[in-house]
Amino acid sequence: MKAAETKVDRFLGSNETAFAIPVYQRNYDWAKTQCAQLFKDILAVGADESQSGHFIGSIVYVHDDVHAVAALQEFTIIDGQQRLTTLTLIYIAIYRYFLAAGEEREAQRIYKTYLINEFAEEAEKLKLKPTDNNKAALAQMMDPQEAVKVSGYSRLIENFRFFQSRIDASNVATVMKGLSKLIFVNIALDRQKDNPQRIFESLNSTGLELSQADLIRNYILMGLPRREQEQVFRKFWEPIERNARNLEVNESRVSDFIRDYLTLKQKDIPNKGAVYAKFKERFPVPSSPELMEALVEIRELSNVYARLLNPDMETDAVIARELGYIRTLEINVSYPFLMPVYRDFLAGVIARDDFAAALRLVQSYVWRRAILGLPTNALNKIFMGLYDRVDPDEYLTSIQRALMQRGGTQRFPRDAEVLAVLKEKDMYSMKGRTRTYFFDRLENHNNREIVDVTTPGITIEHIFPQNPDPEWRSTVDEDDYVAMGEQYLNTIGNLTLSGNNGRLGNKTFVEKRDMNEGGGEQGYRFSRLWLNRDLQSLDHWNVEQIEARAERIAQRFLEVWPAPSVDVLVGPDAEEVNIFEAEEPKFKKLEYAVFMGNRLWVTQVSRLYVEVIQHLLSEQPDAFHGTKLGDRIQLTADAPTLRQSVQVGEGYFVEANVDSTTKFERMKFILTELGLEDELFIKFA
Repeated sequence: MKAAETKVDRFLGSNETAFAIPVYQRNYDWAKTQCAQLFKDILAVGADESQSGHFIGSIVYVHDDVHAVAALQEFTIIDGQQRLTTLTLIYIAIYRYFLAAGEEREAQRIYKTYLINEFAEEAEKLKLKPTDNNKAALAQMMDPQEAVKVSGYSRLIENFRFFQSRIDASNVATVMKGLSKLIFVNIALDRQKDNPQRIFESLNSTGLELSQADLIRNYILMGLPRREQEQVFRKFWEPIERNARNLEVNESRVSDFIRDYLTLKQKDIPNKGAVYAKFKERFPVPSSPELMEALVEIRELSNVYARLLNPDMETDAVIARELGYIRTLEINVSYPFLMPVYRDFLAGVIARDDFAAALRLVQSYVWRRAILGLPTNALNKIFMGLYDRVDPDEYLTSIQRALMQRGGTQRFPRDAEVLAVLKEKDMYSMKGRTRTYFFDRLENHNNREIVDVTTPGITIEHIFPQNPDPEWRSTVDEDDYVAMGEQYLNTIGNLTLSGNNGRLGNKTFVEKRDMNEGGGEQGYRFSRLWLNRDLQSLDHWNVEQIEARAERIAQRFLEVWPAPSVDVLVGPDAEEVNIFEAEEPKFKKLEYAVFMGNRLWVTQVSRLYVEVIQHLLSEQPDAFHGTKLGDRIQLTADAPTLRQSVQVGEGYFVEANVDSTTKFERMKFILTELGLEDELFIKFA
């Protein structure tokens, strides 16, 4: 590696030299704010006779790439493309200014010194060789006979126009002098001696803002020869970037996609800021056959990921609708499971109706848990390993059984507990998208003519209003009036959908039911919505009616979000199961246990209890001392205070005089508190 202080105009004015922006570099993305600051600095240093130079950072490049045909030395820029490209735009703006002013000689000096290699072949003339999407824009800027326009938005063109609008007769000389004073650190790398990827990572760690996806792309491509870079980029990375994009907000989700892929493959969820590091751990050699083989699968999975992000891309209307619901519920944690299932559907491994049922199953599982307020962090690990439980011979049933076998905080909520919470839950104060999902599914269940509840005119309506007219007091007794305002106001029994919420307002129930101002049929009596059907024949609205309506909606809830009807067999002949899914251990012995990936040959629950606590206490002592976790297992250094003490660490004891069921519950509590719900499996003898 060679580093030297270099003036910008000398670097750009180098003879027979091209500056190539490789495909793995992110796109040119300087905004006008950054361009304005650079231009201000150039003017300031150009006007200050006492200042001999102005430092603008560094440019790092690999200098051993040579185009034999054109006899050009090609510098592959690995850091500094934003500054280098912007400086080129300024020189083009100066060139175009001199042409317009009739100063042909000065224009040609700029053109032949800083913008082209005069004696290179036509296709190789430009000194700056940007990525494909910027080549057309740059070529148009350099041609004074052609209007500067390309399809779509181009930062290159926007910034060129900015500089073009700022350079005039009053300042062009100052701009030229300022450019001649710009200095940067010129860092030249030798591909045979230096490690460009390692140096690039070091630069990134000191402030170059690249996403995890940018780093992964560079890792894959940077070590390859130039021609192979182009081939791998076009064949693999370009389709991945195109597919992993949320078209609704035009946002790249490549980093999230790679994170989901790693989760699927490694059964470990990388932190969002550590996706690149985990990718390198999995593929330690960037040009290895293993990585190239993995890119085939990654590209394949990106095709289904595109439809998960953008359900409208799915041509099957039923599947697209279920995908839309999953997106509305924001069940992104299910993607490591849904990606391979979706791939199986496209390959014909799972039938269309079963795939649709699997999508509805995911919704039922997540939505029931949301109603109960069960912790969402458990979902990551559940979906991470769910595909491994799929049996191709009974595809859907195996998924249903795997979810129904979950216990504790990972459980699939049963009907009774869901209904008990649902009728009393504040459904109005939920997040907007979630609330819309709830009423959409309720309204459109078995509805051949789908009602778009996201239409701006349709809103959530309180049957008993939030701010009722005084006349309401004359329609219900005082106790009901108070209860409806305090207890039932935001519950499902008192909520509906209406396209006339503003007109219905705070009026009494009968007025809302019959409203037909100007023949507009605003009242419930005229509504075609299922949610309003039971209101059309009622004469009054009170607590009894709210509770009756809540019961009707609750029964429909069970139809929309059903729990699977499958046999869940856990017994002496069963395979090893997660402790959360296991039967009570009363009067049972163990054959063995698997804890943190290691098999423990223990036959007594009491022995397993001690070994689990011993291991976790040594690994995470802070989690046990002076915490509710330590209190729960009665951890103490004073053994005589316990009825029957058992040692779990040097100088520490826990109570052993509890039955096997209690020991199970305490182990489950420990695992839940530490986020280790999937780390203990048992096999009953």
